[in-house]
Amino acid sequence: MSEFSTPRLLRSLWPAAKAKTGGLASALTTITSAIIIRPMIRSFKNKGSEDIFDGISSKAARKICPQSIWPSATRKLDQINRVQDVTELQIPPGNRLEQLKGDRENQFSIRINQQYRVCFIWEEGHAYDVEITDYH
Repeated sequence: MSEFSTPRLLRSLWPAAKAKTGGLASALTTITSAIIIRPMIRSFKNKGSEDIFDGISSKAARKICPQSIWPSATRKLDQINRVQDVTELQIPPGNRLEQLKGDRENQFSIRINQQYRVCFIWEEGHAYDVEITDYH
């Protein structure tokens, strides 16, 4: 899917539109007349992580992590997709944003839970090679 796919666009616009308008019909009107969105995630390292982000229950997605953590993983991916600076991911503190070392030098990670992380490279205001992984 393209970076401007309908599921991603609606997921990013829906909460604000619904809160602002208070209803389904007016929220959809707000979404259709919304401003241009500049997604921060530019690439995924694997198809499974991208499918989880897009809400697709594929074989590749099921190999990445248990379906029970997909809602949390999607929330973390949405956070990465919204921020303009990597330091914004320090909030909430539960993200535990950290710059990685060793064979993952130049990557950052945020926690999904005790076992799984979202790892990514942050360059010039965008996330690249985003992946959900158990790297321990």
